[in-house]
Amino acid sequence: MELIRGLYNLRAGQRGCVLTIGAFDGIHVGHQEMIRVLRERAAEHGFPAALMSFEPTPREFFAKGTPPARLTRFREKFEALERYGVDRFVCLRFNERMRRLGREEFVSEVLVKALGVRHIVVGHDFRFGRDNQGDIACLRALGAAAGFEVTEVPAFEIDGERVSSSGIREALAIGDMAKAAKLLGRPYRMTGKVIHGEKLGRKLGFPTANLRLHRRATPLAGIFAIRVTGAGLKDAPGVASLGTRPAVNGKELLLEAHVFDFEGDLYRQHVHVDFIAYLRAERWFADMDALIEQMNRDAAQARQILAVGG
Repeated sequence: MELIRGLYNLRAGQRGCVLTIGAFDGIHVGHQEMIRVLRERAAEHGFPAALMSFEPTPREFFAKGTPPARLTRFREKFEALERYGVDRFVCLRFNERMRRLGREEFVSEVLVKALGVRHIVVGHDFRFGRDNQGDIACLRALGAAAGFEVTEVPAFEIDGERVSSSGIREALAIGDMAKAAKLLGRPYRMTGKVIHGEKLGRKLGFPTANLRLHRRATPLAGIFAIRVTGAGLKDAPGVASLGTRPAVNGKELLLEAHVFDFEGDLYRQHVHVDFIAYLRAERWFADMDALIEQMNRDAAQARQILAVGG
């Protein structure tokens, strides 16, 4: 998959595409349906399937307080888009200039002049241009004049509920990992590079792979049954703590993953952590013995959930 960061990085040979636009946070089953339709239209027209997104997201740009925690960081989004068959990922900076672009300017400058869009695929609630003044009817009219058509993809529902990134955040926040996985089409995943930590887990009999998350906030926190992939591992079962580690007076947001019955070296490796089941919330313990006792209970519960012997 080609990655283009900023329109100024477009080469002459990269004009011409079938495009979809959106935040695509989580790449859930609704997004996957959008990508399926995008690829279908791209094959019909004989052009690359391109997806355009923004950094920061418009929601983050306009947020006066703390915006909702992202489901996927940039790297995680890139890997998911590549996995689902997008040919070209166009990432633009959402800034004051982009915010001020009117409907006609957005279509003429970005879609037509820069990207050479031949067809565009959008969701039923798509809006664009300054103050979200443009809707699908407007896009169809501007597209007819510019030489491209529009496919509208209806809302994707499961059991009568519209699939959305906000719905997934709500499920993750209450520890409903099964619902989050159903809406995502896969377990919720975080990816990161394993870093050196304080080695406390090793001293307590639970060596951990520590992942610095580079996030201001996470959509979930607590203790989880997990599976780890990467660095030679494939769906390896384990247990993880995600949060600030109040049990040891921690401050930094950290994901600590203990892989069952594993003795290898994961330092500096990128790994994927899939969250399978929520066990409990983080909490403070009066002494290390109480902490170790609880860690053993957590590990036993995770093993049982993941059907791991020993």
